[in-house]
Amino acid sequence: MSAPTHDGPIRVALVDDYDVVLAGLAHLFDRYRDRILVCEIDANAELDDQVDIVLYDSFAQPESDHEELGELVRNPRARRVVVYTWNFHPDLVESAQRQGVHGYLSKTLPARDLVAALERVHTGETVISPPPSRARSALALDWPGRHEGLTERESEILALITQGKSNADVAALTYLSPNTVKTYIRSTYRKIDVTSRTQAVLWGVGHGFTPDHHRIDHWLGGP
Repeated sequence: MSAPTHDGPIRVALVDDYDVVLAGLAHLFDRYRDRILVCEIDANAELDDQVDIVLYDSFAQPESDHEELGELVRNPRARRVVVYTWNFHPDLVESAQRQGVHGYLSKTLPARDLVAALERVHTGETVISPPPSRARSALALDWPGRHEGLTERESEILALITQGKSNADVAALTYLSPNTVKTYIRSTYRKIDVTSRTQAVLWGVGHGFTPDHHRIDHWLGGP
């Protein structure tokens, strides 16, 4: 299928609280600069013009609270809002649609398919990826802890722990069972060679797991 025609590439702003996540996502579009222009990954930089799409990466974000998705949808600088995630719990998908998002795209999509899906969103379609058969991210992506051997889900849970979330909080935010969360925590502790939550938090702080909330606040009307 040929790509839709546009007046220049689609202007996309990437939204997440973690530099390494944003850099990996931006890198995903390197081969498609004629079709996708990443126009903001630094929330501290002024962006006066509208963007075509805000791509909201769900890594360690409050997935169970989609109120902020609604705020992004209402932001006049964002023509369309797309969630980029591997968590396709039906309640999350339904909530996102209810908030008015224009796409709910899987992190398992190859770059070419992600670009094609964004082009469809840009032309006015609402695009919802089929639920992935396995929770595995596109190879070009990055996240805190990846180079230390942590999977994206392990890293996400460690990020939430570093933010001070309890096991119950993590389960609610990720739509995982408490026992599954405990399993992820145990495997994470083994990989980073810690034995307590305090040690895990200190490790997380020292390895880039502290979020920069200003990034998302910037798009939600904050300073």
